[in-house]
Amino acid sequence: MELGWLLCGTAVLLLLHVLMELSPAVNFALRIGFYCVLCLVSSALAAAACLLVNGGRTVKNMRIIKAVVKTFKYFFGLRFEVKGLENFEVEGPAIIVSNHQSILDMMGLMEVLPDNCVQVGKKELMYTGTVGLIIYLGGVIFINRKSTSSAKMVMAEVAKTMAAENLKVWVYPEGTRNCTGDLLPFKKGAFHLAVQAQVPVIPVVYSSFTTFYNPKTNLFTSGKIKVEILPPIETKGLTSDDVTDLTDRCFHTMRETLFRLSGRPSEAKDSS
Repeated sequence: MELGWLLCGTAVLLLLHVLMELSPAVNFALRIGFYCVLCLVSSALAAAACLLVNGGRTVKNMRIIKAVVKTFKYFFGLRFEVKGLENFEVEGPAIIVSNHQSILDMMGLMEVLPDNCVQVGKKELMYTGTVGLIIYLGGVIFINRKSTSSAKMVMAEVAKTMAAENLKVWVYPEGTRNCTGDLLPFKKGAFHLAVQAQVPVIPVVYSSFTTFYNPKTNLFTSGKIKVEILPPIETKGLTSDDVTDLTDRCFHTMRETLFRLSGRPSEAKDSS
C-alpha cells in the first residue's frame, strides 16, 4: 500500500513537471498558487510569533514579518541587487514612495524595509485571511480608496502619528498595481502628507518585472530585481501650492530611474 502511494505521488509530481514545461499557463498557475499558499501559511506562523513576542499590533512586528518574507525569494529563484540603503538613514519621520507592479511586490518591500516603517494599504486587504491578520499586526495603515473624505482624514491622522512615534510611512503613489514596465500617473496624497508633516520624500525604484513576470503572457520564472533607494527630497518650507511640482519632480526622477534599471536608457532620456 505504501509503495502504491509513493508511486502515485511520484507519477503526479512527474505529470505536473511535464505540464509546467509544456504549458506556460500551467506553470504560471502553479507558481502563483504556491505563492498564495506560502503567503497564507507563513502569515499564520508569523502572526503567532508576533503575538508571542510583541503581544499585538505594533510596527515592531515588521521585523518578524521581514525575516519571514525575505526567505520567499529562494523558492522562486529571485535575486535582489540593492543600491542606496544609506538614503534611508534620515533623522526623524519620512515618506517613502515606490513603484507598484504585482503581488510579488511584498518580497521587494521586505528586502529593503527600514526599521520603524509602516505601509499604507487599501482597506480590502484586511479581509484576506491570515495575510490580512499579519499586515494588521504589522501596523499597516488602511484607507478606503472609494471615499476621498475618509482617506484624507486617515492621512491627517498619519501625519500626527508619524511625528509622535517617529515613523516612516511607505506609500505606492500609483495607487494600483501596474506591470507594464512604466509608471502610472502619481496620486498626490503621499506628497500632501509629506508637505503637511514637513518630512522628506524618499523615492524607491524597482526594475521592471516584465522579463520574468507577466500575467498577460503567463510568464513567471526566476530573475533579478534591481532596487535603488534615491536621495531624500526635502519638503521643509514647502506649502500645499508646491505639491504638484513635488509630485511631478518625484514622478520624472523615478521614471528615469525605472527605465535605467530596466535597461531602457534611451527611453529614460526621451522622458526627460
